[in-house]
Amino acid sequence: MKLKFIITFSCILISGWLRAEVELPSIFGDHMVLQRNSNAALWGKADAKTEVSIITSWDDRKYIKESDKNGNWKIELATPNAGGPYSISIKNQGVTIKLKDVLIGEVWVCAGQSNMAMAMKGLKNQPILGANREVAVSTNENIRLFNIGNDISDAPLSDFKGQWKECVPQHVVQFSAVAYYYGKLLNEALDIPVGLITTCRGGTKIEPWISGNTINEFEFIAKNEKEGWYGRKPSSLYNAMVHPMVGYSISGVIWYQGESNMQKPNQYEQLLPGLIRDWRAEWGIGDFGFYYVQIAPFNYGEPGNSAFIRDAMRKVSLQKIPNIGMVSLMDIGEQNNIHIADKKTVGERLAFLALNKTYGLSGIEYSGPVLREMVAEGKLLKLYFDHAENGLTSYGKPLTQFEIAGKNKRYFRAKAIITREGVLLQADRVEEPVSVRYAFEDFVVGELFNTQGLPASSFWIENQ
Repeated sequence: MKLKFIITFSCILISGWLRAEVELPSIFGDHMVLQRNSNAALWGKADAKTEVSIITSWDDRKYIKESDKNGNWKIELATPNAGGPYSISIKNQGVTIKLKDVLIGEVWVCAGQSNMAMAMKGLKNQPILGANREVAVSTNENIRLFNIGNDISDAPLSDFKGQWKECVPQHVVQFSAVAYYYGKLLNEALDIPVGLITTCRGGTKIEPWISGNTINEFEFIAKNEKEGWYGRKPSSLYNAMVHPMVGYSISGVIWYQGESNMQKPNQYEQLLPGLIRDWRAEWGIGDFGFYYVQIAPFNYGEPGNSAFIRDAMRKVSLQKIPNIGMVSLMDIGEQNNIHIADKKTVGERLAFLALNKTYGLSGIEYSGPVLREMVAEGKLLKLYFDHAENGLTSYGKPLTQFEIAGKNKRYFRAKAIITREGVLLQADRVEEPVSVRYAFEDFVVGELFNTQGLPASSFWIENQ
């Protein structure tokens, strides 16, 4: 909902109030969080060519800007390290309005499709594990919530529906479970305020979340395919649910999407880096953290195998893209429910990434084992992993999900043993192994972990 602050004059007409208006987009309002240690932009509309002044209570500094011929104005506010609550006073043509209960802290955009959108209350016949107790104790004055309303547009919009809300049970129960658990752990670990902005819509592909300029770079996307996404233009969700907040200072983005792109993994391997590049370019604040969830195993049925898009996501995480990371959910997928119940694990694993890579907290492992090297020695295939400094574990269970193949590319189940160096594989019917697959099935429960309890992704590697 657009917040419109109306400055009224003392002259009252019979037909109503004679008024001039100062308008702020919905992203600015009471209870909001501004990014700490930044030049946080605040913008809006006023009468053309009039002076807008802002005073921030954290430093009593005054900012002055004249609106342009169309009434647009934008002012950057220097924010402190963290704290609050503060107020921001905005004055135009002799009348002052005040934004109250403003916090300074860490701001994260939480985006994707239904698994990100899924609120703490769950979906019909699909619960969130442990949600009722969590909601009961969720009151936290240092976490704030903003949910962007669903919308589409053929052209970029300047505002969307939504408002900042306090973190209390009646709001948390309606808010993204993944985002909530992510923000809760950040707040606990950093001891500073956290603002969470969710922009997500169920059943959506990645393409409409990318701006028009960038999506047109992908020649494999046919014109008639573009017209099949939520509106007539490929960037209809970006236009309506992302563009209006571009410029709002943030720390980074968490992303949980991909189920709807399952059938075209090779394209997704290009589109996800494209979206990351696109959003970073639009915000223009550098390579902010972008951490994403690899979709969980699920029985999608015919046609296709979701292991291929999981592998596409894994390959993106290995590209030389700064400040990205992937969360694996190989251990918590549900065979007959695409909306996994254990959203706490998802949110907290995303937080591990941010705490280590964005905030530099050492000692926190953020990734499951990642295959670094495979070495063939006769009939044996040796696998070596990163993110396994303290070794590997299957929690006492046999490893049954490795397959190896020779040059004929016929795969056979391998005997697998965890060693001090990694994993040793052998299959009686493979004389000279050159390729390995792990957990490469539509639905599967992963068996390989590091000692921090984080699962290895499924993978398919051929020795080049």
